[in-house]
Amino acid sequence: MEEETPVADGPTPPRPPSHRTRLLASRWVQGMALLLYTLAIFALGLFIQGRLTPAPPGGWQATGPQHDPPASPPATGAPADTTPFVRVAERASPAVVNISTVTTRGGRTTGEAFRPFGNDPFFQDFFDRFFEGGTRGRQQHSLGSGLVIDKSGLILTNNHVIKDADEITVRFANKQEGKGTVVGTDRKTDLAVIRVQAKGELPVAALGNSDSLRVGEWAIAIGNPFGLAGTMTSGIVSALGRVMPTSSSRYSMVDLIQTDAPINPGNSGGPLLDSSGRVIGVNTLIFTESGTSSGVGLAVPVAAVKRVVPSLISEGSYSHSWLGITGVSLNPILSEGLGLEVDQGVLIESVVAGGPAESAGLLGGSRQRMLNGETMAVGGDIIVGLNGIEVRSFDDVVGYLASNTRAGQQVELTVLRGGQRRTFAVTLGERPDE
Repeated sequence: MEEETPVADGPTPPRPPSHRTRLLASRWVQGMALLLYTLAIFALGLFIQGRLTPAPPGGWQATGPQHDPPASPPATGAPADTTPFVRVAERASPAVVNISTVTTRGGRTTGEAFRPFGNDPFFQDFFDRFFEGGTRGRQQHSLGSGLVIDKSGLILTNNHVIKDADEITVRFANKQEGKGTVVGTDRKTDLAVIRVQAKGELPVAALGNSDSLRVGEWAIAIGNPFGLAGTMTSGIVSALGRVMPTSSSRYSMVDLIQTDAPINPGNSGGPLLDSSGRVIGVNTLIFTESGTSSGVGLAVPVAAVKRVVPSLISEGSYSHSWLGITGVSLNPILSEGLGLEVDQGVLIESVVAGGPAESAGLLGGSRQRMLNGETMAVGGDIIVGLNGIEVRSFDDVVGYLASNTRAGQQVELTVLRGGQRRTFAVTLGERPDE
């Protein structure tokens, strides 16, 4: 006999949720968790970006007096939030030109005379074919850049861009073209001035001040790399006062500006600019193994432009001062090995016969000495001062003479001879041709 199970009084207990209901609830919780996780990651990203992204150059606050005025204000009608780089492009680009040249085959090519982009065999072939010696029939074609320095049609560029050219074509930012004629050249600074008969007044590049540059400031290049007109790249001033030998001369180029702004074939002769769009240098060469930018570009400082160009315009050339010595920079290891009493300065190894140094009474080495497998002339004067400025290396002498003197000017050299300081007045000569 079956008995009925008694039912307690009260509310009926809830039925357990079905499998479908539990699945939907689980997915809803997972979706909300994923949404919250995504929002948290996004917020964290914004926070990190705000902390790590550097302020634009116009927003930097100098810790001391600023030697440069602020960047130019936006042009009339320009958006209020225009960046400094846009303002530089708008200010400087109209004065930058593209230069193409044609040279008849059989003469010395620019690539043979001056290879600013390295000595890698593969790139030499690339360079010869497409930029500084490419052949089309009996002609060689090259590309470069330049900048307008006078509204009447004077263009500044590199000497190696237009060297030996039979035909020079200048293309302006407004697409106007004109034939260029050489006004003056200087191989030692790699500067040249050409003239173009243009229609109307041309926009002129504003020249800045390279003497007050500091490492770390913005550096902006505009030019014609690989034939791509109006290309602008940016970086910083990496170093100042570089002295670099060139394959085209036994004399070094001095006081160069080093930058990591990308500079490539075709940029030669174009401007290096500061953050206000003013010219601080003329791009001239790069160090590279691949033939393209490797972050080490060099520019002739605008101080040299201001010094050399007036003579190029009026005389067609520039006379560089010349001391007439060969020597070596001293350092503690070298001085110890030679038994010298000073560990910096310039040991004169030889003086050029009949040159300024010999005429003034300076002495070169009197005997040979082997040191670290190399033969050196020792016993000569040691230059320790020039016009009252301490001389630590040969670069100090070369740089000072290039930046501050002309042929025919007299300078005062302080030397050590036999442990005694002596002073000589030297009338500088004109640097002979190669």
